[in-house]
Amino acid sequence: MKIALFGNEFSPNYIKYIKHLIQKLENEKIEILIQQQFYDFLRENISFSENIQTFDRISAQDSIDFLFSIGGDGTLLRAVTYVRESNIPILGINTGRLGFISSISTDQIDDAVDHVLNGDYKIRSRTLLEIETENNLFGTTNFALNEVAIVKKDTSSMIRIDAFLDDEFLNSYWADGLLISTPTGSTGYSLSCGGPIILPGTKNIIIAPIAPHNLNVRPIIINEKSKIRLKVEDRDQLALVSLDSRSRAFDSSLELIIKKADFKINLIEPKDNSFITTIRTKLMWGSDKRN
Repeated sequence: MKIALFGNEFSPNYIKYIKHLIQKLENEKIEILIQQQFYDFLRENISFSENIQTFDRISAQDSIDFLFSIGGDGTLLRAVTYVRESNIPILGINTGRLGFISSISTDQIDDAVDHVLNGDYKIRSRTLLEIETENNLFGTTNFALNEVAIVKKDTSSMIRIDAFLDDEFLNSYWADGLLISTPTGSTGYSLSCGGPIILPGTKNIIIAPIAPHNLNVRPIIINEKSKIRLKVEDRDQLALVSLDSRSRAFDSSLELIIKKADFKINLIEPKDNSFITTIRTKLMWGSDKRN
């Protein structure tokens, strides 16, 4: 079995957990590959007993069985750009804050790894969004697991975004920006903009304005099969579009087309975990400090 590790720099408080993870994988005779920058960070604090392979990108020839993302949700979103359409399942180990999609806490590492090695887990396929532009703005990484965000480039005036749904005019949004979110992204930026939480697998997309000028303009839910076309008007002729955490400036004359991507990302979920359990725990639903 071959497992790839991907992560960002994190607090020294978590080093002991990652050291334990690597020792456990080595004891199980698992072949380990580590993303190059993450390896450079780890080797200052961890001694590897084997000659560890590193990678800058993942190809079919690597024959990787799983990828472990070590960090917060943002780290897992970056890991998606390495996995792409390879169908390699991702396990998110949380060394960040909330961790909705990186939901395995450090005290669950042993159990989670045992579940993976024994095949005792569930695979949850998550929908992605894809953006199309005339100038191929994002190249081959034109997809997002959480959301596509169109925002104003500076801090002055709002922008106007004309939105069309399957070529039918939907609305002109006067706002700081507009979010197009997947069910996975419903617990991210969209949630802070007043959008609803959508359970994964419900085959919907959220359109949510960011700080809209008209308070009666609310987030709406559409079918994932719909195609969204956006035209932006901005005084400075420039705006920003981001796919998860990857941003590009673009001329407001450029038309954006957003639709469901033709591939999905597979997330590993231990059998004793669930999305409902995660949001109830992370958002402390039903908790009352008085009791």
